[in-house]
Amino acid sequence: MSDNPMNEPRESMEFDVVIVGAGPAGLAAAIKLKQLDENLSVVVLEKGAEVGAHILSGAVVDPIGLDKLIPDWRNDPDHPMKTPVTDDQFLFLGPAGSIRLPNFAMPPLMNNHGNYIVSLGNVARWMAARAEALGVEIYPGFAAAEIIYDDNGAMKGVATGDMGIEKDGSPGPMFARGMELHGKYVLIAEGVRGSIAKQLINKFDLDKDCEPGKFGLGIKELWQVDPSKHKPGLVQHSFGWPLDMKTGGGSFLYHLEDNQVAVGFVLHLNYKNPYLSPFEEFQRFKTHPRIRETFEGGKRISYGARAITEGGWQSVPKVSFPGGALIGCSAGFVNVPRIKGSHNAVLSGIIAAEKVVEALAAGKANDDALITYENEWRSSEIGDDLKKVRNVKPLWSRFGTALGVGIGGIDMWINQLTKGWSPLGTLKHGKTDAASVEKADKHKPINYPKPDGVLTFDRLSSVFLSNTNHEENQPVHLKVLNQELQKSSEYAEFAGLSYRYCPAGVYEWVDSAGNTITAPHDYEASDDVRFQINAQNCVHCKTCDIKDPNQNINWTVPQGGEGPVYPNM
Repeated sequence: MSDNPMNEPRESMEFDVVIVGAGPAGLAAAIKLKQLDENLSVVVLEKGAEVGAHILSGAVVDPIGLDKLIPDWRNDPDHPMKTPVTDDQFLFLGPAGSIRLPNFAMPPLMNNHGNYIVSLGNVARWMAARAEALGVEIYPGFAAAEIIYDDNGAMKGVATGDMGIEKDGSPGPMFARGMELHGKYVLIAEGVRGSIAKQLINKFDLDKDCEPGKFGLGIKELWQVDPSKHKPGLVQHSFGWPLDMKTGGGSFLYHLEDNQVAVGFVLHLNYKNPYLSPFEEFQRFKTHPRIRETFEGGKRISYGARAITEGGWQSVPKVSFPGGALIGCSAGFVNVPRIKGSHNAVLSGIIAAEKVVEALAAGKANDDALITYENEWRSSEIGDDLKKVRNVKPLWSRFGTALGVGIGGIDMWINQLTKGWSPLGTLKHGKTDAASVEKADKHKPINYPKPDGVLTFDRLSSVFLSNTNHEENQPVHLKVLNQELQKSSEYAEFAGLSYRYCPAGVYEWVDSAGNTITAPHDYEASDDVRFQINAQNCVHCKTCDIKDPNQNINWTVPQGGEGPVYPNM
């Protein structure tokens, strides 16, 4: 037997249900499981240092899911839904002005009255307390790093990552072997582009009958603003400038309690120009006269970034597999035009939990029994929500912002009136986001203004506000599959676009003198450059895993508990 402690067998724990991810979907499933059968043993693994630490969302929450899961939640004095929506505004931005779109012209499903402006991280923290009160075990700081299969090839659990591994991959003095958690069923609620979900989709070919997954990058800041400019309950969505009419994206301002305003920018990751920088576009957006007036005299207090699923109805993979199921954003249940997914995440957790309890009551385990969840979600509130908006994203991608949004709005109206019928049928998405980016020789560089440190900022000062931390003496969790391909293609053909698409300064192309290459120049594969990965900056947004044109970067989990710590995002 080898003396290498990394080869030692892991200890294991047995549960009825293992849930990966303590977001709204995973916690809803946990709560529903215990509501249906208090004797079930349920465990939730969370890779963040605490519940909510890695959760980033707008967020305006439709309470339909919570109303179904915890009908009396409004009677709980500790609930986090403190700010109901009081005003709904939709703006089209030009370079210097804006046009407010009339609310009566918007499809009814876009109405936010009855919804709440919240920190989704705080919602998760509150849900976790409710789950633990029911007897759910929650283990924050433990990242699910490996899938455990049984002898029949079904999923039977996950293993947490080994701790204390040195940068060269050897076990250090503080090395500790990971733990296996086995369940009769496993629910995957990692959020967007989770590393476990990605493996399961590939292994079981879950996406063979659906359109490619589509994604956006959401970047968000939280500000403390001048009280005279604070309007609690105001929801303001906008699109247009600073993006051109061929590049999809939108933005929001949400006025929470305590003079706080969340400002965010969502860029569709099917953009073509490799010189485009989502982070810089977001900073530029804040300089618009209609936007900057809110933040003058204010202070930025937090920053974060996260990918968003945008494929919707036609991109949802098969959600069940032998031994478990995908729920929430792992399945892709986000309604893109509404910029909402937490309500569907909760609803999916409820449905999956109900099907798990039925299977366990029938004496089943580690099998295909959760196909009943697969068969039900499209006819549920989730399917009703997603089907009505299924053509908005492909229309926007095909026809650009002005025409695409207009046609998409008409299609939403028709779907609303006909309960899901459209003369367009169900449109296809086409290329993946990785395949959408074009080579640099088809585009001109974009010269972005320097940050002023008052309204606009650089990446590193922003990452500082995300409270991101990774132990530097560990293997890099961002795996480049082929370094030569990265240089010959991502650098030489796509002008080193990773430096621009990453909102956290993780990726750099560095010359022989150690200088970061930022200025536009003629990129050549023969250049004396190296690809530098500053993994300690990573905010776990997953953009690199999605947008790399060669799919040459694989995002994996770092040691448990590391990454951002979002206190109120």
